[in-house]
Amino acid sequence: MAEQQQFYILLGNLMSPDNDIRKQSEEAYDTIPGQTKITFLLQAIRDAACAEEVKTMAAVLLRRLLSSSFEEIYPGLTVDMQMAIKTELVTSIQTEASPNIRKKVADIAAELCRNLLDDDGNNQWPELLKFLFDSVNSDNVGLREAVISALLQTMEDQTNPRVQAHAAAALINFTEDCPKSLLIPYLDSLVQHLHVIMVAKLQELIQKGTKLVLEQVVTSIASVADTAEEKFVPYYDLFMPSLKHIVENAVQKELRLLRGKTIECISLIGLAVGKDKFMPDASAVMQLLLKTQTDFNDLEDDDPQISYMISAWARMCKILGKEFQQYLPVVMGPLMKTASIKPEVALLDTQDMENMSEDDGWEFVNLGDQQSFGIKTAGLEEKATACQMLVCYAKELKEGFVEYTEQVVKLMVPLLKFYFHDDILFMGVLITSAESMPLLLECARVRGPDYLTQMWHFMCDALIKAIGTEPDSDVLSEIMHSFAKCIELMGEGCLNNEHFEELGGILKGKLEEHFKNQELRQAKRQDEDYDEGMEETLQDEDENDVYILTKVSDILHSVFSSYKEQVLPWFEQLLQLIVQLVCPSRPWADRQWGLCIFDDVVEHCSPSSFKYAELFLRAMALSLCDTSPEVRQAAAYGVGVMAQYGGENYRPFCTEALPTLLGVIQSPDSKVKENVNATENCISAVGKVMRFRPECANVNEILPHWLSWLPLNEDKEEAVHTFDFLCDLIESNNPIVLGPDNANLPKIFQIIAEGVANESVKSEDACSKRLANVIRQVQGSGGLWTQCVAMLNETQQKAIQDLLNTA
Repeated sequence: MAEQQQFYILLGNLMSPDNDIRKQSEEAYDTIPGQTKITFLLQAIRDAACAEEVKTMAAVLLRRLLSSSFEEIYPGLTVDMQMAIKTELVTSIQTEASPNIRKKVADIAAELCRNLLDDDGNNQWPELLKFLFDSVNSDNVGLREAVISALLQTMEDQTNPRVQAHAAAALINFTEDCPKSLLIPYLDSLVQHLHVIMVAKLQELIQKGTKLVLEQVVTSIASVADTAEEKFVPYYDLFMPSLKHIVENAVQKELRLLRGKTIECISLIGLAVGKDKFMPDASAVMQLLLKTQTDFNDLEDDDPQISYMISAWARMCKILGKEFQQYLPVVMGPLMKTASIKPEVALLDTQDMENMSEDDGWEFVNLGDQQSFGIKTAGLEEKATACQMLVCYAKELKEGFVEYTEQVVKLMVPLLKFYFHDDILFMGVLITSAESMPLLLECARVRGPDYLTQMWHFMCDALIKAIGTEPDSDVLSEIMHSFAKCIELMGEGCLNNEHFEELGGILKGKLEEHFKNQELRQAKRQDEDYDEGMEETLQDEDENDVYILTKVSDILHSVFSSYKEQVLPWFEQLLQLIVQLVCPSRPWADRQWGLCIFDDVVEHCSPSSFKYAELFLRAMALSLCDTSPEVRQAAAYGVGVMAQYGGENYRPFCTEALPTLLGVIQSPDSKVKENVNATENCISAVGKVMRFRPECANVNEILPHWLSWLPLNEDKEEAVHTFDFLCDLIESNNPIVLGPDNANLPKIFQIIAEGVANESVKSEDACSKRLANVIRQVQGSGGLWTQCVAMLNETQQKAIQDLLNTA
């Protein structure tokens, strides 16, 4: 303790204005052994009782010590001592109250991290990087500032390019994981540092040919722009000229990766800042890309520019929209070539396998009987990217992509039959293949129904078979989702009897498997080996099962909405399994999706649906008060569709359900975040009962309450229903809604304005024209118009003006 106190005095004397005292102190400091210095300096930094100027001096000296004498001191420390230093620095960054000291400690950590890179560039302090990344999401603003300061300072170390490159890589991870809202306060500092470093490294490239850091800095810029989005607009002109210069001039073979990354950076910046800002450069950038593309056939198969180019074209398509169509003849050839890469496969015995290494890009699945199936994964990443880009073109260009739909369908459909799943890249290809199907049908619509039907027939069998055989839940869910979208798009008549028979058997199997898996999980919970780790695994399995259940619901929804009540005899093979889902003893997710399926039966198959009513009405009534908001939402939606579509038979149930709905809406916690969607469905259901089954409600008594609950902000679909009903009431001059002498109109204006501002109602919704007409009628009434507008805040006034301009 006495030695530490003497050291504090020494630190104070090192800052003395008296030259003699300062000189004596420096000589005394130099005689202290390195390990002792580190111990004393760390103690001074973390000592809360120590004066800030002394702590600052200690931090400066420790950083200087690690910078100038690292090799002499640090390797001689014990492993425990080295670990203690690292731990102490990280702890101080987290706990230090002074922003100035915290920043200086972060600088020490950055210095130590720099010195802990070995000759191969491997980081010997991975815990620090994890700490830096974790700090991004910290609520502690000072901690985030210290982290960014450390990264930027490390990047500016011009004497050590490898360290700069690692710091830039850390910054890339930082910005990729960083939410936009957290990045914005540091954006200006980040961008200015990156620009200074880029200019310096560009000069270095020209003079010395060194490119490592420039590659990482270009990727850092891209990552910052990607996260910052429109907030990057002010910095666009700072970077674009230099980036275009790199693409134009980095034509040597050894600069291919730099050129590819720069192409990626330009396209990401264009996407971030938007079409208006990017358009003045768009033509020049497109010409640069076209020049590279025309040389595409001369590029070697492993040229890194290829994958960057493919992704850049897709981003350019998103930026330019329909204007991109003119470039398709140039980009599609190489893209299809890459998407058509066929992985090398082989059936091997044990002897053959020993001669083939996974290091050569082979992966194996054991088939038993000393046989294995092998796949060479080289090229799969490029194939996966190319397939994703084809999906992007189909999504963005729609009918503008029709010339290529046939060849893309012939490429994508066979991919559904490939069952090698150990490789995550090929799983990505399969998911993309499934995702493409409804998009390609949409593109092909412009060619007429015969062409569309022909394309669907090519897809349909493969999709159904894949649903029956696909073992991976992620891939399976995407295939099921796409199949449902295709049925919605194609409509009645798209499935023949054989399709229905096969589909029915598959869906029945999925539901039976769902129940069986739940039983197995319950049995495992009784096992003597059951622990927290197993429970986590079981919950993951349960989530996967429930997700597949949602896709079963999607497919049934698409079948019911396309075929209506004529499909009910086919549905009856699944009926008892769906009834089982809504039993009160089932988990909430089962009950939610079981009710959703019955909601669809009522909505699309009424009045015939009533023959099943005794199987689900009691469950639906109980579910209106369920503890799970998801179950309440599904039940409330069901009441709404019964009122709207169910017919006379459902009238008693609507009457019985109404008081429960009102009770749920008026409960104290109805508007808290987790309950709001369920509550809004209850409000919508009350509106539908009053609108379609007024005999079931005391409309005059409920209407004032209902009006006070509007608008709905979360459930956009139900919001449109409520606005439609509101328009009915206003157009019929309902005295309760309008109030005496139109006294309620200012409140109605507020409801409409909020709905538009929150995008609960959009210009394409039919009710938007009706709402605009209501406003226009008031507009001509002088004083009433002034009174209504005066009640609106600035955002609401703008929303009203937007509605008038677009509807």
